[in-house]
Amino acid sequence: VQLVESGGGLVQPGGSLRLTCAASGFSISRFDVHWYRQAPGQERELVAAIQGTDDRTVYADSVKGRFTISRDNTKNTVALQMSSLKPEDTAVYYCNADRVCSGHVCEEFDYWGQGTQVTVSS
Repeated sequence: VQLVESGGGLVQPGGSLRLTCAASGFSISRFDVHWYRQAPGQERELVAAIQGTDDRTVYADSVKGRFTISRDNTKNTVALQMSSLKPEDTAVYYCNADRVCSGHVCEEFDYWGQGTQVTVSS
């Protein structure tokens, strides 16, 4: 069981990046999936989430309107499209999958990727 993030890098302010969280060893299609980020010296914060039951999405106020989380079940991935990037978006971004529900029965897991660095700088 593994989550692997990719797509990070260096981008200028105002630019875009697309992060991908690829799952192996399990199907991510019905999991609640979260993107977190952690900047140096700061606590890890939730950036975006997508529910497994209905693909409802949630965003931090700081990224609302700029970031979009989406799921591709054919590729077993969850993506985070980031636009209008700001220097304060600089952080290591982590993917997390933690819960899967079938009807009213839910199971709890806690899968994490290794993180991918995003640096927004001119």
